Amino acid sequence: MSNVKFSVFTKPWKEPIDRLAERVSSLGFDGIELPVRPGYPVTPEVVHELPTAIKRLRDHGVEVFSIAGPTDERTFAACAESGVPMIRVMASIGAEGYIAAEQKLQREYDALLPLLDKYRVKIGVQNHYGKFVSNASGLRTLIGEYNPAHIGIVWDAAHNALNGEEMEFGIEIVWSHLCMVNLKNAIWRRTNVDDEGPATWSPYWTSGTPGLASWPRVSTELKRRKYSGVVCLTAEYSEEAEVDRLIATDIKYARSLFACD
Repeated sequence: MSNVKFSVFTKPWKEPIDRLAERVSSLGFDGIELPVRPGYPVTPEVVHELPTAIKRLRDHGVEVFSIAGPTDERTFAACAESGVPMIRVMASIGAEGYIAAEQKLQREYDALLPLLDKYRVKIGVQNHYGKFVSNASGLRTLIGEYNPAHIGIVWDAAHNALNGEEMEFGIEIVWSHLCMVNLKNAIWRRTNVDDEGPATWSPYWTSGTPGLASWPRVSTELKRRKYSGVVCLTAEYSEEAEVDRLIATDIKYARSLFACD
């Protein structure tokens, strides 16, 4: 049996905690990443309710491996009380430019270190295409000098592939700080097909098999390195109405790839 635990980001489902737990269990996931965002069962304004929500999820046999939410002391305290080890964030690049944004982010991380140490909670920084730190190399440069107990890397295979970085290289680059792997998939689609001007492109989010990120290569490399952490399927699909069908297929596919040989 694989030592990997499978999580799903519950962003598509804005529903009560008990119904969410039933859905996740029926799909075959070990646990979830819970959004702490407006419109969800736990919002930033009532983050003190996180421990109660997580207890109800655990009563249904659903673990919470991470949240996607703010990085303030109230959230750290709620995570510590709940036993949630990680808050996933992304590294945005603003109008100040890449280098200046990188330095600004590092100053923000420096300021958070005492709180991370106090509450024994980790930040996991994820790569993302576009105006973010987008690949493994950028993440390593951004947070490679931090203690991985404080700040780790959530490596997203699809965003890595959209930026052209080889799967195996990406995993190697982030390995020392890797705290979670995101699995989804995408291709680039031209958005101005009928125009004669320069082409514009955007990602089209697919199921696991047809995209740019090779899930078999990812699983093979992670198994070779004896990865035993969380693999989170982020349930992001351009065909939003098909999310339940697609995620059910993708978790079966992912489990087959990580099954012991």
